[in-house]
Amino acid sequence: MRNAAKKIYITLIFLFLYAPIGTLMVLSFNASRTRAKWGGFTFKWYVELFQNDDILRALGNTLLIALVSSITAAFIGTIACIAMNGMKKRTRTIMMGVTNIPMLNADIVTGISLMLLFISFGFRFGLGTILLSHITFNIPYVILSVMPRMKQLNPSTYEAALDLGASPVTAFFKVVFPDLLPGILSGFLMAFTMSLDDFIITHFTKGAGVDTLSTKIYTEVRKGIKPEMYALSTIIFATVLVLLILVNLSPENRSEKIFKEN
Repeated sequence: MRNAAKKIYITLIFLFLYAPIGTLMVLSFNASRTRAKWGGFTFKWYVELFQNDDILRALGNTLLIALVSSITAAFIGTIACIAMNGMKKRTRTIMMGVTNIPMLNADIVTGISLMLLFISFGFRFGLGTILLSHITFNIPYVILSVMPRMKQLNPSTYEAALDLGASPVTAFFKVVFPDLLPGILSGFLMAFTMSLDDFIITHFTKGAGVDTLSTKIYTEVRKGIKPEMYALSTIIFATVLVLLILVNLSPENRSEKIFKEN
């Protein structure tokens, strides 16, 4: 009875999670523009998606901002972790507390604050202001991903590399950087995801005529969402699903699984 209840509970959770996505995917193949009637199976909306310049431009802006902001945040966040690691314990604790504030702060407060800051400095709103905003709120995620790896480092290996004649730069990239790389990649992926998904901060810091996918969809909601958006959402979901499957079926994961079974 207990096992049956657990299975029903898990099934309901997955149903609530994936039923909306399944509905969206079905609608992307619906020939009818209305969601209330099935008009037959079609690929028309996928064809029109790649002919819609506004949606493709918004997608390009979204990917560009997410990629550049996450790379920049990963670079700045890693340097910040190295700097904080050299501080005294009390100072480092204070700095980590300050790093946590933007993550706990409401997005609308961050968005309005950045908007007022850009207005105060006379910035022209556009792609640049969105990029600066995304870099700003992505940095804490990178710091919190890299810092645990930084605490696990053995300082003796770096000092040993220096004693053996390596320059500080060479010792860092040969000894320290490989140990930090998993944390940096994790922070990069988290920053990329947060940037890709952001709406509120982007809405307050974008200029006229500049759109990302989130702001484009928000505009479409007021006028009525086009079926091309269903097609785009389906493609994004399918891409993420395929990447997850490939990662889980990679040779390293398969060998680890075989090792654990044996």
